This record gives sequence, structure tokens and C-alpha cells, in this order.
Amino acid sequence: MNGGRLASAPVLGESRHEELRGLLGAWALRACPAAEAAELEQHLDRCPDCAEEAARLRHAATRLGPDDPLDRPDNLRRQVLDFCLARRPAAVPLAPWAGPYAAETAKLDALLRDLGRGEWLEVAELPWHGGVLRRRPAEVLCHLAAVDGLVAVALGLPDPVGAARPRLPGRGAPPAPPWEVLVERTERLTDEQGDRPPDAVRGFWRRQSLDLIRTVAPGTEAEVDYGVATLPVRDAFIDRAFECWIHAEDVARAVDYPYAAPAPQHLRQMVDLAARMLPAALAGRRGAAEPADRATGRVLRLVIEGPAAGEWLIPLDPTADPAPAGPVAELVVDGVEFCQLAAAHRDPDRLPVGEFGDRAAIREVLTALPLLSRP
Repeated sequence: MNGGRLASAPVLGESRHEELRGLLGAWALRACPAAEAAELEQHLDRCPDCAEEAARLRHAATRLGPDDPLDRPDNLRRQVLDFCLARRPAAVPLAPWAGPYAAETAKLDALLRDLGRGEWLEVAELPWHGGVLRRRPAEVLCHLAAVDGLVAVALGLPDPVGAARPRLPGRGAPPAPPWEVLVERTERLTDEQGDRPPDAVRGFWRRQSLDLIRTVAPGTEAEVDYGVATLPVRDAFIDRAFECWIHAEDVARAVDYPYAAPAPQHLRQMVDLAARMLPAALAGRRGAAEPADRATGRVLRLVIEGPAAGEWLIPLDPTADPAPAGPVAELVVDGVEFCQLAAAHRDPDRLPVGEFGDRAAIREVLTALPLLSRP
């Protein structure tokens, strides 16, 4: 007998206390292993500070169900996830260059969760080189999954489309465009998924994107063959994040849904990729028409404004050595607008830019940038 007094609770060591405190975010989201959850709940009965924090996090987590809207004004989803990762880092670290893809696919998935039956039938207009491609949201997902499948192949994962079978042009027909394989893949996957409910297509696309994220590691080295170009896997992940963002905005615009641009550090990675790919686009645009007596070694200074602010030197000529006189021109443009032009979603003649120096060189860059895009 203890004379009516409760036995005193055993005192935890400081290190174990901090370990249990680090589980609070996962516990609030009901993502804590059963054994750890039981130990933590016993600890909450004895520790008022942890109990108070646990109650606050559990209250917040109840507002983060899978059907909650994407555009919560208080960023509760991000606050809880940040807290969890700060307390317990991810078991499998995500490569910095895979971060944009993880973020943009999660954003698009959150948007899709909010779509009603009628909104899945809306037609998204995808501007492209002065024209418009029209696709419903499920068809946009098939396009993203078809091209993502090429990254899957490079990582040893199954290809959702399988071996492409490009159509052969008929006699007298013009040669197929270099991106014909990508068009063929999209059409085949759209046909295969066409009879499924839109939300099932969403699940198919999301499982593939998560498989890519879970498979890739910081040291992964592989080449992704797009048919028109080959990219290191680190660049391919940024490229896929870029296209996911662009087409997610297309869908959001069709259903009148607010949609945010990528985080500044992710946007900067996208700008950097486009800037590094620009010289090849410039060379492809000029081709054999390049005058033999043109001065070589010209460089343009690209100045990006906005959250992704930075500067890049863009070689304008196929030479390893820049001209000693320095850049022949300077192009100043907002980072989001720069990326939209790289997606062929903007008219280079109407893009708001700052121009200094050789205007012909600036024009070369502005008209070559949309050539980085694919249908």
C-alpha cells in the first residue's frame, strides 16, 4: 500500500526524452510504429510539455486529411511536415536534384485530389509554339507518365508504355519530327488508360512518380534517352519537375484553381538547366546556315530576376573560348517568364525583358529558348 499516493513515474534520461519528443510529428499523423506509439503515449501521461505539444500537433493533423484543399492559407501541411523532418530526418535521403520533382509531383497530386467529376472533364489548353494543345487532366497525366517512363527505364524500373513503335511515314510524306517517339508514347498510354476512371489514372501516375523518388539516390548515375536528346539522370529529374509544374499550371488554369510557382531554390535549378541547354538549342537553330565569317567566342550575360535571381554566361558560338572583350549583350528577365518561354508557353516577341548590347544576339537567345520544349 502507498497510503493513497500514486507511485512516481520513472524518470527518463534526457536523450530518450528527446527521442520520444522527436516522434510527436509522426505520432500526430498516425505514422508512428505501434511499439513507439505505445511508449510515447505512456510518456505523454507523465510529461506535460510533450503532452501539450502533442495535442497541438494532433489538432493540426486532423485538418490535413487527404481531401483537404491545396491552398490552405496557414500552410499547416508544410508546418507539420517540416516539423517531422526536423525531428527525424528521412531514412533515405533525397538527392538535391530530385527535390524539385518530389515537390512538383506532390503539388500536382494535391490539386488533382480537389477536382470534382465535372472538372476532370474540363479541357486544359497547353500553349505551344503559338498554337494550343488541348487535353483533359487525365490525358495530361498520361503524357507526364509516358515521358517519366523513360526515366524509369534508366533506373531499372518498369516502363509503363513498353517499347515504342514509331509510325513510318508514307511515301512522299515529310520525315517524322524528332520528338515522334514521345508523341507515340503519349498516345499509346492515353489509349490504354482511356477507359479507366480519372482518379484511377491519377493513382497510376502518382505511384509511378513515387517509385521514381524512392528509387533514385544522391549518387545515382544513369543516362536518360529521350530520343531527341540524352540527359544525365540528375538533369532528367529537374526536366521532369519542370514539365510537371508547367502542365499542372495548365490544368489549374482550366479549372480556375490557384497554383504557386516552384520554390525559389527549385526554380533556380530549372533556370540553370535551361541555361546550360541553351547553347545546343542555338547550334541546332543555326545549323548549316551559320555564316563562315561570323566572329566566334561571343557570350551573352543572362540575368534572372525574381526569387531565382542569378546570372549565367551563355556561349553563343560553338567554341570553347569566350571572346576576351566580354559579353556582347545582356538579357534581363524574370525567372518564371524565362521558364515559361523555355516551355514554348510564351511569345518571344512579347516577353517583357531588359535588353543591353547586341540586339541580334538577344534575339537569337529568345527564339532558340522555346526549342528546348517538347510536345
